[in-house]
Amino acid sequence: MLNRSSLVVVAMLLAVGCAKLPPRPDTIVQNALPAGHTTSLDQAIQPALDQHPGQSGFHLLSANEDAFAMRVISARRAERSLDAMYYIWHNDLTGRLMAREALAAADRGARVRLLMDDNDARAEDAGFAALAAHPKIEVRLFNPFATRSGALFQVVEGLTRYKRLNRRMHHKVWIADNRIAIAGGRNLGDEYFGANPDLDFLDLDVAMVGPVVQAHSEVFDTFWNSHATWPIAALGPGRVTTEALAKLRENLDSAWDDDRASPFLESIRDNNSVQRLMEGDWTLSWTGTWKLLSDLPGKIFKEEGTSVVLPGLAQAFDGAKRRVIIVSPYFVPGDGSTKALTTRVKNGTQVVVLTNSLAATDVALVHGGYASHRRELLRGGVELYELKHVGPPTKLSLIGSSQASLHTKAALVDRRVAFVGSYNLDQRSTALNTEMGVLIEQPEIAAEVDRLIATQTSGDRAWRVSIDANGSLQWSDGEVISHTDPDASLSRKIQAWLAQILPIDSQL
Repeated sequence: MLNRSSLVVVAMLLAVGCAKLPPRPDTIVQNALPAGHTTSLDQAIQPALDQHPGQSGFHLLSANEDAFAMRVISARRAERSLDAMYYIWHNDLTGRLMAREALAAADRGARVRLLMDDNDARAEDAGFAALAAHPKIEVRLFNPFATRSGALFQVVEGLTRYKRLNRRMHHKVWIADNRIAIAGGRNLGDEYFGANPDLDFLDLDVAMVGPVVQAHSEVFDTFWNSHATWPIAALGPGRVTTEALAKLRENLDSAWDDDRASPFLESIRDNNSVQRLMEGDWTLSWTGTWKLLSDLPGKIFKEEGTSVVLPGLAQAFDGAKRRVIIVSPYFVPGDGSTKALTTRVKNGTQVVVLTNSLAATDVALVHGGYASHRRELLRGGVELYELKHVGPPTKLSLIGSSQASLHTKAALVDRRVAFVGSYNLDQRSTALNTEMGVLIEQPEIAAEVDRLIATQTSGDRAWRVSIDANGSLQWSDGEVISHTDPDASLSRKIQAWLAQILPIDSQL
């Protein structure tokens, strides 16, 4: 028989299970502020655009220090607007440093719009609500939870509203003054910028200027004005207070005094390439041939089709004459993509895939979804590489040699067309989450992506997976050969095995 405490818990859980979102308030359609000629970014960027009429400029950000510095410096230069939409924005060192820059931009008079997926933002609800108290900052949450705190409540609501809440916004975009956009694989948090002592993601973003920025702003506006997004004030009005904002200011200011912030301060001050970029001394690769692929927000309700990104990538792959390379940290091709990739090989195209090894991945279950298709891919001629669990430290790393895990989402067609985005070749990205990425047909960008992938697939960074003469899987780096997942713990192997025997591919 349940005691009184147990009955209280049961009643609370039942209440959470019945929790509903309040009526969504009417919101005025709001679009990106158009680029002009008055801000420092306008004046730095426009001369370069005048020299390349109709084209867009691209600059890859593979190094952690460049990716961090580009966001901070562009925010510091923003005078008109700062728009950011992210799947994750952690309340850690780098997350607080970024939030401080967004708040400083608002203090200077820039309009700041923050659009967050609520799967992560809910945990940082108080901080985002405090930011929303600033008269120049508005925060909206995509596909929000009704309950605003408590891990247990989140789990219960997630289970009772699983069909809706299982679908998330995975976009990652940072836009300053509608003049420069940064997009790709990085969220905002320590593991994306080399500050996490346990995990260091290898990732890739691209900074962009020109018409491609307006295309990203249009995507932002589509999500911002969607009925799937809610003003945070409508979900927790009691938290949007000037007192909360004042307390947050103190917390964010203290982040710069943290001893661990020193490398980041140095990266901003000493990063010559990014500083030159912001001053108009552009080290950009220019082209008029690009295509932004983005799912629509209604994808989570199945109102606006399924994936836009996968068909766009497939069309690009159709143009391959020699080789297609896919970089996907969470690679779960399923039967359909497995057949599509092996068919390309049969038709004469070399297909190369780089993903995480079981030891390197941060989600062992996802690796199991990939492993169930590994033999078929290899038998069909697809070349598989798996990143080793320890990589060299990034320049900005605060902890020397942390565990490296692949987080880059990229593709390359014939060293001619490059793709950089948020999309993993897995079932979740294809059918459940909203994703985006940009296809860039530009020889310098393609060559740089090719060099990055060649480095990551080299023997000191990755294992080449194959089938030996006895029909067994083997992993080789040119010196060492293993016949089981290298360096993977027993617990990881058990998780991967469970993913292979359970019918959960569609959720991975």
